[in-house]
Amino acid sequence: MTASATESGAKRTFTVRAGEASGDRIRLSVYDMLIGPVYTPRAFFYRETLDGEALRASLARTLRTFPILSGRMKRDPDGGLSVLCDDGGVRFVEAHASEPMPDYGPRHTAKKGLERHLSHAMPFWVVDRDTPLFTVKLTHMKGGGSILGLTMNHAVADGSSYMSFLESWVREHRGLGYPKLSHDRGVIDALGASATGDTRMGGAHLTIIGRGQKSAFIGRALMGSLGNVTTVTTRFTAAELATMKDTAMADLAGTERWVSTNDALTAHLWKVLGELRDRPDASEERLGLIADFRSFAGDAIPDDYWGNAVTNTRPGMTAAELRARPLGEVAAAVRAGHAENTEERIREETAFLCAERDAGRFKRVMNTMGLDAFDSTIAINNWSKLPFYRIDFGQGTPFWYDFTSIPIPWTVHIAPTPADQNGARDVHMALPRAQVRALQEPSWASRFHRYAESGETFPLTFMDAKAKR
Repeated sequence: MTASATESGAKRTFTVRAGEASGDRIRLSVYDMLIGPVYTPRAFFYRETLDGEALRASLARTLRTFPILSGRMKRDPDGGLSVLCDDGGVRFVEAHASEPMPDYGPRHTAKKGLERHLSHAMPFWVVDRDTPLFTVKLTHMKGGGSILGLTMNHAVADGSSYMSFLESWVREHRGLGYPKLSHDRGVIDALGASATGDTRMGGAHLTIIGRGQKSAFIGRALMGSLGNVTTVTTRFTAAELATMKDTAMADLAGTERWVSTNDALTAHLWKVLGELRDRPDASEERLGLIADFRSFAGDAIPDDYWGNAVTNTRPGMTAAELRARPLGEVAAAVRAGHAENTEERIREETAFLCAERDAGRFKRVMNTMGLDAFDSTIAINNWSKLPFYRIDFGQGTPFWYDFTSIPIPWTVHIAPTPADQNGARDVHMALPRAQVRALQEPSWASRFHRYAESGETFPLTFMDAKAKR
């Protein structure tokens, strides 16, 4: 390990390196580039105090098998992006807070003020700059406990890969073995090259936009980050989810159709948020179902592939249908939407993206789910199977996990809960402030929790006091 440090008051900044540089240049895939060089923030809250020196040592060892995270992003001659594995290093900040650890949870989220527990890198200052692709900020709270704040450049990893890295770091820290993952982006190009149909057919959920459209979208997203969008959090208990699924299955009795608990929860959220939007009956309502395509791309994508491998499908119906259909019918539509993800479809989508890249039009490609986020689409990102509450560096698992508010409205994240909650789900919903004001009415909490027993309901928790009247 090599780690240089600068010190300022109660804060020290280190550059953690693996101590070896292969000099390899990993060319990013079309899915990496579609995301862009934004950063994904995550924070883990521990009752016990973590050992910063030991974390830096184990991180340096882990970077030997994740050289892309210690590298720097470069522009290719053809306009593409690569990461040079030069061991430029990871920024690691260790700080001490003057206040004790708050009792975070679904009734008191960490979103307000979370930025101070992260070490930020500028997404528009990444390419051809000495900007780290991964940063760590370890904050020790007064009286004990630590907050581990992480940011990772989304162009190098999706949510599943992000957590695979953290699991590898944990195992390295604890002296346990772990598999070496593949950073070979060539498998994505090979996936597209094997498509048999017209490459234009793969763009069903993608569109070519003009510069004005893109600028307008970025402007609306920036307005969201400035306070027009806020995040509402609530927890659905295991008993509540069981009742929800039983209700959906009862609606489908005699049809031989089956839906999962996550299908039922997704359908319930779609219906309630549709009520909240209150759009005209004939309006199109779309549900963006974000999915990891490793599981359905066949042998073309190995299980150990580390990078971005995310697509989406968008089932839809009119606003009137969404209001009128029983929960089971909507859950069946959700399940059918997931079933659209096939090996053939992902090959065609990849071929489309590769063709647009090769034609020099890739900067104009945008996901229609994102483009329609302000109008007709509710996006669901289901993280309920990710190991947020298994990141144990030897001092115990986190008691809470959180992330900063998302500036894109009508975006929903379904997250797991600590083990003591036994199969519950935490749901974080980014909503326009006008709709958040409506949620101050007590009746809305009862709509979200209509399947709960009396007395077990979790309130709707708002990111900050600005949401209140």
